[in-house]
Formats: sequence, C-alpha cells, structure tokens
Amino acid sequence: MRYGFVIDHRRCIGCHACTVACKEENRVPLGAFRTWVKYVEKGAFPDTRRYFSVLRCNHCDEAPCVTICPTVALYRRPDGIVDFDGGRCIGCKSCMQACPYDALYIDPTTNTAAKCHYCAHRIEVGLEPACVIVCPEQAIIAGDLDDPRTPIARLVAREQVEVRKPEQGTRPKVYYVGAESSALSPTMQRAAPSFLFGQRPAAERDLIQMVADVQAQERGGDGATSRTVYDAPHAPRPWGWRVSTYLWTKSIAAGALMMAALTLPLERAGGMAADASLLRLTAPALALLFLAITTGLLVLDLKRPDRFLYVLFRSNPRSWLVRGSWILMADGGVAALWLLAGISGHGGLQATLVLPALLLGAATAGYSAFLFGQAEGRDFWQSPLLLPHLLVAALLAGGAALIAVGALLAGRADVVTGFDPPLIGCLVLHGVLLFSELGVTHANLDVARAAALITRGPYRGVFWGGVVAAGLVLPFVLLMAADVAGLSPLRVLAAVFALAGLWLWEDLWVRAGQSIPLS
Repeated sequence: MRYGFVIDHRRCIGCHACTVACKEENRVPLGAFRTWVKYVEKGAFPDTRRYFSVLRCNHCDEAPCVTICPTVALYRRPDGIVDFDGGRCIGCKSCMQACPYDALYIDPTTNTAAKCHYCAHRIEVGLEPACVIVCPEQAIIAGDLDDPRTPIARLVAREQVEVRKPEQGTRPKVYYVGAESSALSPTMQRAAPSFLFGQRPAAERDLIQMVADVQAQERGGDGATSRTVYDAPHAPRPWGWRVSTYLWTKSIAAGALMMAALTLPLERAGGMAADASLLRLTAPALALLFLAITTGLLVLDLKRPDRFLYVLFRSNPRSWLVRGSWILMADGGVAALWLLAGISGHGGLQATLVLPALLLGAATAGYSAFLFGQAEGRDFWQSPLLLPHLLVAALLAGGAALIAVGALLAGRADVVTGFDPPLIGCLVLHGVLLFSELGVTHANLDVARAAALITRGPYRGVFWGGVVAAGLVLPFVLLMAADVAGLSPLRVLAAVFALAGLWLWEDLWVRAGQSIPLS
C-alpha cells in the first residue's frame, strides 16, 4: 500500500478551497501553509494565460527529511504516508533544508516543524483527506497507488503524468496531470518581489529581488518561461549566523588539535620552533573551548532547545546530526585526555593520542560535508569539494588560532614559527578549492545562481573584499613577509585576518545556499 495524490490541472480553477480546508482541518496557523496554490502567467498582454499549481508534501518513498531528522520525528508509515511526531521534534530545521519541495515550516505555536500528513487521522477512520472532499472540481484524487482498482492508480497508468524535481531521486507520490511544466519548476519562473493582490514578507522580498538581479545577468536570458504572480509566503533562510559560526568554531576546535598532533613529533625531535606548552596545553584547551562554543551554538539554534538531549536518547542513527554529535563527544574526550596528559607531564600518553586526535579531528571537521549532503533541497551544498575544503579550512583555522592565542598568552609574537609553511600551503589550497567551487561548470542552474550571488551578485563586495583580499591574499603576503623578514607580529596579524576571512566565507556559503527558491 502506498498512498499518494494526483492533482488534475485540467480541472483545477485555483480557488484555494484545498488550502482553506487544510488550514481548518489541521489548525494551521496564520502565515503557514501545508498545501497552497501558486499562480504563474505566460505571454504578453493581451495574449496571456494564467496557470495554477497546487503544491504540498510529496510523501516521497525516499524522503530525505526522514533520513536527516535526528530524532525520528519524521517517519514513513507502512502505508507510504510520511508522518510527523511533534512530540519528538527539536526544531533543528534540518528537514526544511532536506526537502526539495519546500513542504515544511516551523509552527509558531509549538516551535516544531509541521507539514501535510495526508490527513492521516481521517484516513485511519476511512475518510479522505480534507482537501479532497472540499475540491469543487474533483481535481485532487487520493488513494492507494499500488491497488490497480483504485481511481488514482488507473489515472496514473492511463494519463501522462509528471512529478516535481524527479532528478532528486526522492520518488515523490504527488502526480500532476495537465500541469504547465514551468509552474512546477521555480528555475523556469521569473519571481516577482510583490504581487497585484498579495505581498511577500520583507525578508523574502529582498531575497527574491537578489535572485531576480542575478537572473537578469545570465547570458542568453534567464531561462524563465513564466512569471510568478501569486505565491504563499516561505521562510527565508532557516539557518542563520549560528550555523555559519558553528562551522567556523568547529574548524578551530578540530584544527587546533590536528595541528598539535601533526607537529608534536617535530617539536619532540627539536625540528620545530614552538613553545612546548602551545602544543601540549594550549591546543587541547583551545579545542575544548571551541567544542563547547560549537555545542552551545547548535543548542541555541534549535527552536526547542529544551529537547536537545533527544539527539542522544531518541536518535536516528542515519542522520549526520546524530553522528556528528557522537563525533564531537569523542573528539572532546581525546582533547580532554591530551590536556590531562599535558598537565601531568605524561608525554608518552600524548604521543599515543596523536593518531586518534588526527582521525577524530578530521571527522569533526569533515562530518558537516555529509550533513549538508543530506540537505538535498539545497543543491549548492552538494559539492564534492566540500569535504576536502572543510579539512583544509580546519587546518588553516586551527593553525591561525594557535598562533594568535599562543602569542597572546606568551606575551610575544615569536611563540611559534614552524606553522608558516603549513599555513601558507593551507591558504593556497583554500584559494584553489574556493574558486573551484564557484568557478567550475555547475551541476545545474540553481547551483550556478547561488555561486553568482557570491561572485557577481549582492554578496560580491564581502566576497572579493573580505574573503579573497583580506582573508586570503593579505594573510599570504603577511606570512611570506614574516618568514622572509623575521617580523613575528606580521604572523599574528596574518592569523587574525585568515580567521576573519574563513568566518566570512562560511557565512556567505550558508546564506547563498539558502537563497535559491525551492517552490
């Protein structure tokens, strides 16, 4: 048994009865929608035509929201309905990033996620979903897709149907008959910041205008075949500065211990000019401090921070949010042992911890690549270069933080000189990976537009001035000057600028990935 929907756009009149019935049946709050109707128009006056598209959760057979949810608040029932348990939700908003169809929202009354659940409470007592029974044209057909006797199964078998974003591989179970293709694909639409008889929220309006400006710059036209004339409001950028900063603090935590583990054997052999306490005490203390800050940022970003322990005790082991939590705890344990060994003077124990510190540091830095990979709704975050970029960024951030903090604690700038070659190498690799992610041929138009927002859109000033000039070129020049002329204060200045540039990049990367509309 697999319940699904067919939306027959040969019948739909765009009356919004399904939206109203859904809101009333499920007590959907003002400003949120589980099913909504979008209007697009094609042509030029007087030869124009309006098309409707009824949008909602697709109850995918391979639902990415179920995979990424860390607490099994989202789950696929045996009858194919993707249902939701609000009592387990921690409000992490990862499901909103994973869904390619923009079907989830945060309920302002409960601070938990919500979406269409196929009116499961009605299905269980033999009734049809509210949107089905209220439709005046019978344009919404619900039923078991696996039963060839049902009207929906016969309709899917008989008619030419299409689904939204089949390339995502989610196997959606909302089929459209007679729909205008451009009405189902935001890539083919020219979005409008405002409507004749409706208004977008201010934050969303600014976002739409940014994307429209980038579309206008595209060679050969923007590829739009229709224009949006009415839509429901959508939450702009569910993840904000806390997630950007979490990536940055996690890089420092992972990189500080990794750099200590890489250079400790050299320091013991006398092949590196460094204060011993920097590698034995400062590095693990810095790792523990920034791991604590990372954890705090993750908890504060939850809409239900009171439930943060659900990640450990009601966990979904397939979610990289859960796996990442385990990795962070393990890395914290190694850092604590490293610090205790340094305090007690057990150099042999620290030597034993070198390999675990390297492996867990790399895992701490790199697991976010798999987490953002599970956020399948955001194509910009699916780059295969993300994992190596995170590892390089961690080494750069860890080395820079050790230089800056070491100089501050020691009261002199020459506390370490052996980090210059690896930091210069990391800066070069960071630049190569940066421009490879943004400049190579992109997987699709959404990725290209997200990259364009950074390189030639509204984010270009911060990118070229902050990320590239101040965070990449300047630290490189300062490190080279410090190495050649022996001016140690320049090394500290380079470390500070490198750290600032990394944070700016993480912030731009997170924001740009969420700037492309999903529906």
